[in-house]
Amino acid sequence: MANQPSSFVKYGPADKPPLGQWIPLSIQHVFAMFGATILVPILTGLSPSTALFTAGTGTLLYILITGAKVPAFLGSSFAFIPALIAISSSYGVAYAMGGAFVSGLFYTLVAFIIKKAGYAWLNKALPPVVIGSVIVVIGMNLAPTAMGMAMNDASGNYSLFYLSIAAVTLALTIVANIFSKGFFSIIPILLGLFGGYFFALILGLLFPQYALISFAAVKEAAWFGLPSFALPKFNLVAAVTFIIVSLATICEHLGDTLTISKVVGKDFYKDPGLDRTLAGDGIATLWASFWGGPPNTTYGENIGVLALTRVYSVWVTGGAAVVAILLSFFPKFGALIQTIPNPVLGGISMLLFGTIASSGLRTLVDAGVNYEDKRNLTISSVILVIGIGGGTLSFAMGQNLTFSLAGVALATLVGILLNLALPKTQV
Repeated sequence: MANQPSSFVKYGPADKPPLGQWIPLSIQHVFAMFGATILVPILTGLSPSTALFTAGTGTLLYILITGAKVPAFLGSSFAFIPALIAISSSYGVAYAMGGAFVSGLFYTLVAFIIKKAGYAWLNKALPPVVIGSVIVVIGMNLAPTAMGMAMNDASGNYSLFYLSIAAVTLALTIVANIFSKGFFSIIPILLGLFGGYFFALILGLLFPQYALISFAAVKEAAWFGLPSFALPKFNLVAAVTFIIVSLATICEHLGDTLTISKVVGKDFYKDPGLDRTLAGDGIATLWASFWGGPPNTTYGENIGVLALTRVYSVWVTGGAAVVAILLSFFPKFGALIQTIPNPVLGGISMLLFGTIASSGLRTLVDAGVNYEDKRNLTISSVILVIGIGGGTLSFAMGQNLTFSLAGVALATLVGILLNLALPKTQV
């Protein structure tokens, strides 16, 4: 993977921004990950504050294990939602945490195998045509989420009012990104978010029937709280279920690590090594299981922040992890962040998620992928349709338990298999 010209990078992975920039840059990442990170525990009956704690501490563990070389942020994984719900309802939350623990162990086992066997085989399995197409899928897979937040009200119905707030937020973010100078040029998301938030707040004051921001939950939230430690419990069904889901999330990890590599312009498969990134992801999930937090994964939202701002500092993502941990101890501040209206988040996400997809297109262009070659055209076409179209491989594993491989994970796996199976064009 070719490195980006240094003139385009504002802060590299090892660079430490001045404190006056460091804090808002980290807070920017927190805003990007917050909604998704707390949504998973809300859907699965776990504690949002605990999820913030395990996301923050898990990210710090990841940074430590990867030698502070990869500017990734780890948050709650959506892929494990069905397994968390099924195991929790059938056996109890403690057994779901046991499954998450086993999943983390499985990650570290795969990491160990890669360390011993090397990663050269990945270059054969994942050429630019697969890499670029998967990165496009990662961005476009998130697109419906962005547009749903931007256009649909709480009942899921189309709302021109919501869309107007999202449009203003997007416009402010674009203006900040294109025209801002100096420090403001690296916090366009924060500027767009604040602008969109105050726009929605003013509209709510002028037209109370359209008010989207309520501080009632903030008033009710406690000032201080502590996450609770709990020992996981184990059984075979939970362990096997989470291991099978891990096969899918490992594919997602491959895609996310490739995406971060292309965005930053460094080959993280080589340095610090895929074995370390996988181990970091797995140990973060293993750690979360002891606190009752959902399994962790690298976040596309934060990759979008990296791509948009060109700030790749591990100090910044580490700072975001510390902010997330602090928020987990102060539920009132977490409740304040939850007052950000969906259309504001949707407006920002329209640019963030599109930036990820654009990184995939850049990968294909930079590598000179020839689409007159039927082999390349076939591989890209199938990856894009499966990934963007919501392709799913699903089968029952027993009562109330279903294995599902979908979206990015399935598209990555199929892309790898097609690349290995189809004969290369003879030159």
